[in-house]
Amino acid sequence: MPENPLDFDYQSTTPCSQLVLEAMSQYWDEFWGNPSSRQNRAGLYASAAIGNAREKLASILRVNPERVVFTSGATEANNLALLGHSRAMLSKIGKPGHLITLATEHQAVLDPICQLQKEGFSVTKLSPNSDGIINLEELESSFKSNTFMVTIMFANNEIGVLQPMSEISSMCKKRGVVLHSDAAQALGYLPIHLDILEIDLLSISAHKIYGPKGIGALVLNQGVDIEPLLWGGGQENGIRPGTVPVPLVVGFVKAVEIAAMELDFNNKRLRNLRDNLWFGLKKEVPDLILNGSLNNRLPHNLNFTVKGVNGNRLQKLLKPLITCSSSSACSNGSPSHVLKALGRTLTESESSLRLSLGRSTTQEDIDQAIIRLVKVIEQLRN
Repeated sequence: MPENPLDFDYQSTTPCSQLVLEAMSQYWDEFWGNPSSRQNRAGLYASAAIGNAREKLASILRVNPERVVFTSGATEANNLALLGHSRAMLSKIGKPGHLITLATEHQAVLDPICQLQKEGFSVTKLSPNSDGIINLEELESSFKSNTFMVTIMFANNEIGVLQPMSEISSMCKKRGVVLHSDAAQALGYLPIHLDILEIDLLSISAHKIYGPKGIGALVLNQGVDIEPLLWGGGQENGIRPGTVPVPLVVGFVKAVEIAAMELDFNNKRLRNLRDNLWFGLKKEVPDLILNGSLNNRLPHNLNFTVKGVNGNRLQKLLKPLITCSSSSACSNGSPSHVLKALGRTLTESESSLRLSLGRSTTQEDIDQAIIRLVKVIEQLRN
């Protein structure tokens, strides 16, 4: 038995980059001031660091710095976007409206939407095509006179498929409907230029791109009303109160800078390794079923179903060999609602694997993963 399992779970989270740690280090002790307390030098230094980081992030996303609201991560950003905008519209119009989403969204989107339904909002939850991508004709026919918001994930966290955000945005703009997108998995792997995509509300996070945990942002378009979820302090233009964590913000933006600078190189390398992994496995186990489109997919994601094996035994045997997952890191072991939406049975969902590659993944890792996976599959089938 190998001493350490191979790491293939980089979509759950990533190790913090050494360059990011170095960028944060001085703000833990040397420049430890409160950025909201500008009456002293320490507070001014901290405030300047936040302002500088906000401008850098805004420049990469091609938006005005005032549009960046720092949060504790993409989950909070999703809640702030969905609950905050919906409740603001309720106050403005006087009655709850209609939202459209996709059945394969992350729970950080589906759960707030469930809460909105309890508050009287109506929701259309679309099923994707068999490859996991939204059916644009069905989206077109789902708009109602009271539709005020559409929320579609940029890149799926389980099957890695990329949604046609430009086409979705055009549909929304034509009707004056606000578009929100959870881009936690897309950031660092896709060029996200909000002036081109015209996404009104974008949720992003640091820990998926080798940044620190506990920090993210909601990037909102000017004129999009948001009712705060928290009160007290008035930070982040009154949208998200609370002391802004200077080290985490600095580390977040440093991680975004590195990812943007190395995007093309990393994507090409990861895509080649991912394809080597998939075709290497298919050569040995031809009846593996790919979940989601292979072409319109994140470069570091692979999700497939192993037919004819017990999912629990598959996971148990792989645990000391390969660090991977069967669904989202936030699913708590429940069967994947994403794979169910693609038509997979409960048994098929339980015997599915998500392997995600990272910056440190090598061809040797790929070769070893193929050997270990094939051996376990053959053991279970025999």
